[in-house]
Amino acid sequence: MSDLPIIETNNLVKKYGEHLALDDVTLSIRPGATGLLGPNGAGKSTLIKTVLGLISLTSGGGKVLGHDIATEGQFIRQRIGYMPEYDCLNPDMEAVHQVRYAGELLGMHPTSATQRAHETMEYVGLLDQRYRTVGTFSTGMEQATKLACALVHDPDLLICDEPTNGLDSKARGFMLDTLFQVVKQGGRSILMSSHLMDDVEHICDRIVMIHKGQVIAQGRIEDLKAIDREIEISVWGGASRLEQKLKDDGHNVRRTGRVMRITRQDESTYVQILAAAAATSVQIRKMEDYEPSLEDLFLVIMDRLGYAVKSSADLLSTPTPSMDAAAFQGGRPNE
Repeated sequence: MSDLPIIETNNLVKKYGEHLALDDVTLSIRPGATGLLGPNGAGKSTLIKTVLGLISLTSGGGKVLGHDIATEGQFIRQRIGYMPEYDCLNPDMEAVHQVRYAGELLGMHPTSATQRAHETMEYVGLLDQRYRTVGTFSTGMEQATKLACALVHDPDLLICDEPTNGLDSKARGFMLDTLFQVVKQGGRSILMSSHLMDDVEHICDRIVMIHKGQVIAQGRIEDLKAIDREIEISVWGGASRLEQKLKDDGHNVRRTGRVMRITRQDESTYVQILAAAAATSVQIRKMEDYEPSLEDLFLVIMDRLGYAVKSSADLLSTPTPSMDAAAFQGGRPNE
């Protein structure tokens, strides 16, 4: 697999009237699995439709798989499998014929499209249900059918927009396992848009975070998680005293009950924590390096941008004030 970027955009801007949907977006996405993260309304779907050549640009430009997004959208779409968030299936059509039709729309010969339709329906777990009409399907089965439509022409790149939206835990697990196989066993690249941190972390090695139409971080998850390393301690008695002492000593502390996380500045941080515990007569029952989650990373970035966000759920439901993201972007780690 080549390491050349599969998606590149340069100073991409998209406006709808006075509304700025994408604000100077510059990306370089390599082959493999990349997650596109952001709250509802951040600009994820607009970015996807732009790189697919489905909507025109206001300014800027880019390439997907070597094709210009402004002038070669047809060639891009022939090499990409797109699984949209919105309902795109004909409820009166048998599922296997829906998938076959998707292949024909992408330029496949009818005979090849029919054969591939049966193969992809088996791949997504719907072989025994393939002659049922789509309108009789559950949400999970409809999502699987959309995935089959995206895979029928054996694309180089799969783009999925909220693939687990509306699924129960069992169907969600099956969808994620199938996407994992597409990437790891099928050798394809995937760009997966989601507001669910766990889904992205299950599939992807790299992420692009977008908020208010701006890219606020991009790179490998492992590298981005190194932004703020923390030490987690569990204490017995006097947690408030220890917390205050650590803060007085200049440490950044996050506390939930008897568990505290302290930003690790260097190796001396461990000694300073133990010294603060001795000074306040507090027992430390456990001390270990804390492995941050993708949600932790998102919250750290949002905090640096000045957004008062307590959790991803809070972020997704609460509007936040507009602010220039350049302060963080200038210091983000590069691959």
